[in-house]
Amino acid sequence: MSATKDRINQIVANTLDLDHEPDFNAQLGESEINSMEAVAFFKLVDKEFGLGMAIEDFSKFQTLQDLVEHIDARG
Repeated sequence: MSATKDRINQIVANTLDLDHEPDFNAQLGESEINSMEAVAFFKLVDKEFGLGMAIEDFSKFQTLQDLVEHIDARG
């Protein structure tokens, strides 16, 4: 697991009430998290990685893996 994926996994564990490890390839729109949890999660990701993205911008990511790849591409 990459360092970015590890950090995202830790944020998921600390923020979202999941009873299992997240599937990084699952569609986010089909996940069991509610919109309040999603906003809190994306705010933490934005802060952790210094992305400077609006919450609405996170909707372009279909999966957690898409988010990881975006972060890694930023260097």
